[in-house]
Amino acid sequence: MKAIVCRSLSSNASLRLEDLPEPPINPWSVRIRVRACGINFADSLITQGRYQVQPQIPFSPGFEVAGDILEIGEEVTRFTIGKRVIAITPYGGYAEQVVVPASFCVVMPESMPYEHGAAFPVVFGTSHIALYHRAKLCSGETLVVHGASGGVGLTAVTIGKKLGAKVIATASSQKKLAVARAHGADYFINTSRDSISPRIKEFTDGRGADVVYDPVGGELFNASLHSIAFEGRILVIGFAGGNIQQIPANYLLVKNIDVIGINWLAYAQRHPNIMSESLQILMKWYIEGTIKPNVSKIYPLELAVEALSQVLARKSIGKIVLKVAGE
Repeated sequence: MKAIVCRSLSSNASLRLEDLPEPPINPWSVRIRVRACGINFADSLITQGRYQVQPQIPFSPGFEVAGDILEIGEEVTRFTIGKRVIAITPYGGYAEQVVVPASFCVVMPESMPYEHGAAFPVVFGTSHIALYHRAKLCSGETLVVHGASGGVGLTAVTIGKKLGAKVIATASSQKKLAVARAHGADYFINTSRDSISPRIKEFTDGRGADVVYDPVGGELFNASLHSIAFEGRILVIGFAGGNIQQIPANYLLVKNIDVIGINWLAYAQRHPNIMSESLQILMKWYIEGTIKPNVSKIYPLELAVEALSQVLARKSIGKIVLKVAGE
């Protein structure tokens, strides 16, 4: 099988397309013919040895795939060969085949194209568990979404509106803010020219935001600390801006602030029931037509490095997907 392989924990330019033997299957797993794989910022971290859970080299990156089941382990009863599924992969998605525990898979609706399936679980799953399960966002509250035109950012805007929040979107250009507007955001801050904290205060009549969704970090996180409401919650999703901030504890004390970390993939191992319940809710919303992945570009597997570079440069809007195998 063909796969994008990481053989040294250096730059993503070291990734290469190679022919590898098929991965072995165990009694509790399924073998999937990968049709499409989602690209995520964390793919670059795992190939540089900077991710929370690090596989041994050589390996293929890729945390989410959509495809067809080719083979099932002898202990698997939930699926049959040929079933279309979405799967969460600890790694290995940039390949023509992947083997994952059956518990990491959900059936993909017949109406969902593979590219939507591969763009769905990480971004929508992260935002849903972050906002609904961890922050407990309530109708009528104000939500700030940083990086609102990115893969996770757009889903946070959509789910925030679905939960009844007033959404303030931040992004680095008017073009990106226009995408957030199309997904339902109410107020807009251009981070390349606006002072963030005063604008958030302006949009909330001086009160501040109830919840901040932050996949960027750095100076945006610091601005959030200055513009969060009493008993506000800041969700730490990631550090796409490149700087991991230090949190002065006195800010947390003065306003009774919660800073909440979100490692969505950890739910697959520690609380799969929470992840499964969340994905079922999201699938229902997809079938109803109230949510939809924003796939901005599709690359073939052999151009995976170019696709990942677009995400790292923060040039992408919405989600970028690899098309791994044809129909």
